[in-house]
Amino acid sequence: MQNQKPFDYLIVGSGLYGAVFAHEAQKHQKKCLVIDKRDHLGGNVYCEAVEGINVHKYGAHIFHTNDKAIWDYVNRFVTFNRYTNSPLANYKGDLYNLPFNMNTFYKLWGVTSPQEAQEIIASQTKKYQVKTPKNLEEQALSLVGEDIYYKLIKGYTEKQWGRKAVDLPAFIIKRLPLRFTFDNNYFNDTYQGIPIGGYNKLIEGLLKDVVCKTGVDYFLDKTHWDQMADTIVFTGKIDEFYGYCHGKLEYRSLRFEHETLDQPNYQGNAVVNYTDAETPYTRVLEHKHFEFGKQNKTVITREYPLEAAAGNEPYYPINNAKNSDLYKKYKAMAANDEVIFGGRLAEYKYYDMHQVIAAALSKTKSLFGS
Repeated sequence: MQNQKPFDYLIVGSGLYGAVFAHEAQKHQKKCLVIDKRDHLGGNVYCEAVEGINVHKYGAHIFHTNDKAIWDYVNRFVTFNRYTNSPLANYKGDLYNLPFNMNTFYKLWGVTSPQEAQEIIASQTKKYQVKTPKNLEEQALSLVGEDIYYKLIKGYTEKQWGRKAVDLPAFIIKRLPLRFTFDNNYFNDTYQGIPIGGYNKLIEGLLKDVVCKTGVDYFLDKTHWDQMADTIVFTGKIDEFYGYCHGKLEYRSLRFEHETLDQPNYQGNAVVNYTDAETPYTRVLEHKHFEFGKQNKTVITREYPLEAAAGNEPYYPINNAKNSDLYKKYKAMAANDEVIFGGRLAEYKYYDMHQVIAAALSKTKSLFGS
């Protein structure tokens, strides 16, 4: 008779997918072990306390959803504040409201009525109407016209993707929302906010009483860790799990430059995008504004996009035809494996936070019931 393994589930990665899975499994009397190669729990939603400010260590994370059940779920672990995402765009020193709305159009053209704005956009998009746009630039120009595209889209997008807009597929921009109201709320979702006290509170609540180990690289001793549990839940890169046997999936990465400033307020807003091509970073975050902080100092973060490579964390997939075909090969392997793959990297899919949580809850419901 085989020796019983000490855990039912080994969960590789302590981000939202892994944390929610562990919580739900533990709730159903399953023994879980969570390991993470970083020196902290929480994956990319981890916050670091600096000068009393919760710094979003791996970029801005703003929770938003229309799903009341998901909203109620996260609020079981931490109370969310009333933060509303209203980013600004800085184009060569001029500031514009995002998303594109009447405040944006007023700044661009001095118009005060929706009809005036619609007429200008229609006149600018008319000459770019083609049945099948060949690239992102053609698609964007056909949707919003020259002024919005060249000032607020082109430079930012090319920095973000590390490629010229004419070399990017049109489907990346399926639509560009235009609001003909004076509304700077970036998201249309009913529920929105930031956990009071930071996202660590959410992760701590989810992983309470779960055995967790940080600073552990699963691949350095995969055989040992696989022997610790009956089932593996893997939230890392699916291509890495299979030893890159079909080749490497491509990701975009980010470099974060954090700076503590001896002043109470740097830019007056949590998020400012830099949409010109000359500024090397895509945006500047001022973290205290996510929680309406009144500290005497402030912490800002400049985000520099770059290709994911050895030593760079992968942040989001490059969903072009080449990578989609490659992922299908790994997905076919996973279908014949007993490993559970979940999350942005394991499913090679751009997930928002509420979608990751929903995916984890769907999986655990299928395994354990409600």
